[in-house]
Amino acid sequence: MNKTIQLSLITTLLLSTNLIADEKLEDIIVTSATKTSQKIEDVTSNINVITAQEIEERHYTTVTEALNSLPGIDFNSNGGIGHTSNIYVRGFDSKRILVLIDGIRYNDVTSTSGAPFEHIMINNIEQIEVIKGAQSGIWGADASAGVINIITKKAQQGLHFEASQEFGSFSSSKSNAHISYKNDALYLKAAYNNIHTKGFSSVAPRDSKLDELEDDGYKNDSTNLQAGFQINENNKIDFSHIINNSKTEADAYDNATYSFNPNSQYDVKSKTKLSSVNFNHIDNFNEIDIFAKKSTFSRYYPQAGYSKNFDGETREYGLTSNISYGTDSFVTLGGEYKSFEHKNSLNSKYNNKAIFLTNSNKFKGLIGGTTILTQSIRQDNYNKFDNKTTGKIGLKHIHTNIRALSTSANYGTAYNVPTHYNLFDPFSGNANLTPEETKGYDVTIKYKDLKVTYFNNTINDMIDYQSNFDANGNWIGGNYQNVNGESKLKGVEVAYQTELTDDTLLSLNYTYTDAKDTKGQELARRAKDNVKFALDYYGIENLHLGLNGAYIGERFNRANKQGQQTGKYTVANFTANYEVDQHMSLYGKVDNITDKYYQTVDGYATSPRAVYAGIKITY
Repeated sequence: MNKTIQLSLITTLLLSTNLIADEKLEDIIVTSATKTSQKIEDVTSNINVITAQEIEERHYTTVTEALNSLPGIDFNSNGGIGHTSNIYVRGFDSKRILVLIDGIRYNDVTSTSGAPFEHIMINNIEQIEVIKGAQSGIWGADASAGVINIITKKAQQGLHFEASQEFGSFSSSKSNAHISYKNDALYLKAAYNNIHTKGFSSVAPRDSKLDELEDDGYKNDSTNLQAGFQINENNKIDFSHIINNSKTEADAYDNATYSFNPNSQYDVKSKTKLSSVNFNHIDNFNEIDIFAKKSTFSRYYPQAGYSKNFDGETREYGLTSNISYGTDSFVTLGGEYKSFEHKNSLNSKYNNKAIFLTNSNKFKGLIGGTTILTQSIRQDNYNKFDNKTTGKIGLKHIHTNIRALSTSANYGTAYNVPTHYNLFDPFSGNANLTPEETKGYDVTIKYKDLKVTYFNNTINDMIDYQSNFDANGNWIGGNYQNVNGESKLKGVEVAYQTELTDDTLLSLNYTYTDAKDTKGQELARRAKDNVKFALDYYGIENLHLGLNGAYIGERFNRANKQGQQTGKYTVANFTANYEVDQHMSLYGKVDNITDKYYQTVDGYATSPRAVYAGIKITY
């Protein structure tokens, strides 16, 4: 097999696999599993990695699209690109997922749904790490479902430049450029990404025709600046600053009809800034990181009678120390201080102090193979909520007597605190909310190209929005409440990857999710069955052809199988990449090639068939 195909095979396998042959894992390093750099084969947690090459070959536009290729993940969206998107990890929704961009918190403290996934475009990303399962023992609150760590591209040795341009359906344009320089003493990098589309109506009553409704456009500008200085052999300092500006055209709510008007329009403006400075020291004893991070979110909704600003800020300061000892063992310990503020609400600031400890040991020759044991514990103190102690333990065994067989198991406890919006919003807030608690475990068996995982999670006193409806079934308001009792989310993930021929690669995964509330009723908008597929062909020199997509099984818009059915459909996409030479490549893609009509949220449109083409230049 030629080198290009071999590299692509590695990438495809990594989509759903936390262990492949040792020689293929040497360059895959993850940082979010234990707050320190590890080879992916040494991580006990259930982890998926999406690499830059996978992103390049699929030509995703948003991070949501890329995440949707993984087992255990589903999503829904209130319209096309730029409209509110909700990611589900094993049945947990976005507000229970901690999202990091270059280690900086991306969860919006003023939001109802955690991280604003709809504004994360895919360009300039080197790697996406998805750690599934309760991770509060390592990361604290907001990590009940896991952690998604998005790592942007870094400067490489020398001077480099890259630019790309894409055009396509809905008068869409996507432009990207970045330049970087690095030597032994310093590095500098600047990246700029722009997306502009006229789009299509976000609100679309079921079976309506999009070309008869007004369009809801979207603009997104993102700048990423990085710099670093090697002070001496043992010390360096890194700076990062990300600015994202977006404008989304949306459809207004009509209080008279209790519905959104698809032919109305207003502009939602959003600005996000993520900044960090990190001092790193390495000596013969340990590696220390001292950091300061800041996330600011600003959103403006100019609806008539409901104009409102949402301005939130998170500050984080801390120290992490990683100490290696013995053979293949390490301990990571540290402390953090975080403050959270919703600047538009009274009594809306609180802080958190935490200390944490993780220990990992690798035992070779034990029980006929290699065994990895990792334990984590964390204490969080809040000035508004009760203190929390959470933990995690993971075990992995790589068998040598049965080649290509590995088994792993993880158990963890976690919690989520109410957001400022949950507590203080004048329409739906509830100042009496308390943190919800989660405990869960997963067990994985992998043999050659097949991996099977069983997961089981329980949420106590889940924070959820409780809607009220009139006699005709129309929504008339509601508020957030702690739902007393245990909500249970469990299921199975199956992933299979294989090389059909020397030129053809196949990737399949299936997820069964059983997500129920305290009454045993199914939670809303969770697909019970979910199948993802990808087929890649490399038989023609310098050309890659790919087919990928998903089948979504039964899913209802409201809890207890109420409301509109929003599942039972298949969507497929096609991509083609042609490498002209080492500096230029051309590509094309067709999304929703069968022009399938479907809605992920009742009353909100999804893209019909769409065609895009682009060019990329690299020096």
